[in-house]
Amino acid sequence: QVQLVESGGGSVQAGGSLRLSCAASRYSIGSSCMGWFRQAPGKEREGVAIHCNDDTTTYADSVKGRFTISKDNGKNTLALQMNSLKPEDTAMYYCAAGGPNRSRWSSPSLLLSRLEYAYWGQGTQVTVSS
Repeated sequence: QVQLVESGGGSVQAGGSLRLSCAASRYSIGSSCMGWFRQAPGKEREGVAIHCNDDTTTYADSVKGRFTISKDNGKNTLALQMNSLKPEDTAMYYCAAGGPNRSRWSSPSLLLSRLEYAYWGQGTQVTVSS
């Protein structure tokens, strides 16, 4: 069974930084697209940042320029560096895998859609205070 375990969440003041990490088991991070999603209370789960097996990245407009997604193939981990955090970034952050196997024929909206991913971690909470 595929296992995704997130870590690195916590509480931080606005303008601060956090680095999330996703460790994958029984799944190769190079096999397809995977990435980070977030869900605030009462809202839909939304795509934040995607890294695909063709080494392309896709970001939600709301985090572009502030968040950076990266992979470590050797450690089979996926990281999300979050800088200049805002209170509206407060959410449960989830690692997702089993997405599209290429990005060239996929639109950003598709890559950022929760419906395209088969495997999910349990989530890690990020809280940003003003």
